[in-house]
Amino acid sequence: MNHEKTPYADDIIVALATATGVGAIAVIRLSGKEAITLSDKIFKTLSGKPLSEAPSHTVHLGTIKSENQVIDECLATIFKGKKSYTGEPVVEFSCHGSTYITQEVIKLCLANGARLAQAGEFTKRAFLNGKLALNQAEAVADLIASDSQAAHQVALQQMRGGFTSEIEDLRQELLNFASLIELELDFSEEDVAFADRKQLEQLLERIKTTLQTLVQSFSAGNAIKNGIPVAIVGKPNAGKSTLLNTLLNEERAIVSDIAGTTRDTIEETLHIAGVTFRFIDTAGIRDTQDKIEAIGVEKAKEKIKKAQIVLYLYNEKENTTNEVVQFVEENYRKGLKLLLLHNKTDNEVEGQSDFDKEIEEKLNSKEQKYHYGQLRISAKEKINILSLKEILSSYAKELTTTESATIITNIRHLEALQQTLIALDRVEEGLSLQLSGDLLAIDIREMLYYLGSITGAVSNDEVLGNIFSRFCIGK
Repeated sequence: MNHEKTPYADDIIVALATATGVGAIAVIRLSGKEAITLSDKIFKTLSGKPLSEAPSHTVHLGTIKSENQVIDECLATIFKGKKSYTGEPVVEFSCHGSTYITQEVIKLCLANGARLAQAGEFTKRAFLNGKLALNQAEAVADLIASDSQAAHQVALQQMRGGFTSEIEDLRQELLNFASLIELELDFSEEDVAFADRKQLEQLLERIKTTLQTLVQSFSAGNAIKNGIPVAIVGKPNAGKSTLLNTLLNEERAIVSDIAGTTRDTIEETLHIAGVTFRFIDTAGIRDTQDKIEAIGVEKAKEKIKKAQIVLYLYNEKENTTNEVVQFVEENYRKGLKLLLLHNKTDNEVEGQSDFDKEIEEKLNSKEQKYHYGQLRISAKEKINILSLKEILSSYAKELTTTESATIITNIRHLEALQQTLIALDRVEEGLSLQLSGDLLAIDIREMLYYLGSITGAVSNDEVLGNIFSRFCIGK
């Protein structure tokens, strides 16, 4: 698909670009080949000069009228030609934020030939008109949805290009080789080789290194975009709900001396050092005959498996050292950040108790090497909670740090990269077996397809519809 040759859409679309409801101002956006011509029918500048005669990227004060009735005095900002967000003429009316006014202005636009925009249609037009690659367009939605500093920075990087140029450059090089191999097929009877197999091997190695680095960055990207899942676990009455309330600084979970109060998972988010954490308060882990509580215990175990950080609460009155060690042995896995929290230490919290030392000695004696942290806290008295947040912040830096300057956050991109690597392995295998060019060309075409699907060089209406349907109407 050559987006540079994509013509302007014939129809004009209109939508409210700001949030619905009453506010100081409301921005109504129009886009389309005749958007400025339509605007001249309903908007009169104070100078009397039509918007169609004004320079691009200018703002004009005037009135919007329906027949002889003035609907609002507002500002009209115009963007002409391809020098707009959508790559086609755009007009934005900045009206007073009355629901009645916005409805009347939109109705007036519809009466004069516009139609209501579909979800994400402004950004879709930007993509179709070559203003944005598809992955950049997707980053617009991520930027709008970002709720932390880290998520905002990653989305902004993607929207500004991210790995677009890198993918496109590699794809172009691969496309050149594919063309030479296809050319060989036309001269198959003459046994002519146009594509240097050695150079192709070197290109494949460069592509593999780049794509593997991007794939590995997804773990960090997903944590930044969706928040780092933190499971708060322990026996019943270990203080899990109290810790959640203390971290959030509000009474979110029910706290009771009765063991087993929490029977389902409770999930809340908290921003620490610019990163979102998703804290999950789980049911107390123990053997129980209560069917409902047993379901909660199973859910707790599932959350442990999915968490990137586990906070295990214990204390020496209600736990044995063997119970703590057993929990570590059963739940430890590579990549998990595990912090053992000795809770209910309301008096002495500095240093390490004999109980904690015994846990450490038992774990160190095991053949398996466990990486974990230990901290003495009092969730109730808020002792060492600041230290806990500092540890979580350091964990976040480890989890979200990647050697790649570019981080991917989109599952669609991840799947496309993985499929490209699978096809690449087949090409490498074919080269080692000295397969003919026609067989190599099949897998190279598949690589080109998946790489192109990331940036939108190849796409279909179903994929585009699915992507842009997740946008808000005015974007």
